[in-house]
Amino acid sequence: MSGPASARGLFRAAGKTAKPVLQRDVAGVYEKVAKVEREPLDFYPTPPEPTRALLHAEADRLGAFHTIWEPAAGDGAMVREIVAAGHRCIGSDLVDRGCGAEIRDFYAFEAAPAPAIITNPPYFEINARDGRGRWVEHALGALGIDYMAVLLNWNWFCAAGLDSVLRRWPPARLYAVCWKVDFTGAGAPPMNSAWVVWDRAARSGRTELLRLHRSDDARQSNLFPGGRQ
Repeated sequence: MSGPASARGLFRAAGKTAKPVLQRDVAGVYEKVAKVEREPLDFYPTPPEPTRALLHAEADRLGAFHTIWEPAAGDGAMVREIVAAGHRCIGSDLVDRGCGAEIRDFYAFEAAPAPAIITNPPYFEINARDGRGRWVEHALGALGIDYMAVLLNWNWFCAAGLDSVLRRWPPARLYAVCWKVDFTGAGAPPMNSAWVVWDRAARSGRTELLRLHRSDDARQSNLFPGGRQ
């Protein structure tokens, strides 16, 4: 063997196969499938509760900004929550999904339309393997954004390939989302998520670890009667 084999390759070489994934069909029935196909451009609209929880937790800081920018607006899922919380929000996206966003590539912006960003970008644009963190570099470096909150897979923060990006741009706060967000509506979501927050007003250079629950914002009771966590 010329070099170290990947874990996936060793898994297959041992005659093993990946475990099936539990998925809910259109009739609401759960079934096991070999894998779940990814949506084109990683388009997964964000359910309301993680955005609401962040807006509640960061309310004092966000009050300093007249306008917030959502540069991966999609169908407007986050824009609607930001506006409902009392902020002005500018939406933009590469694809027109009917929410009135400006249709423009994030990397085509040479100046930011607002000093603060809240978004859930396509994962391939920000991960270590594909995007190599270039979303962070463009937002904080090229555009000079003062504040950015990005909803990501919890494992994003652990990727060795992002070491140089995170050294240049250490997040101010990392919020563990203490429930599994169902981005697909298929049930049984597999991953843990986190809000990663960059904030130029935070001067320590250290990342504060915090936790978010569904019930942190009183509006969540509309979605989860009984204050379910």
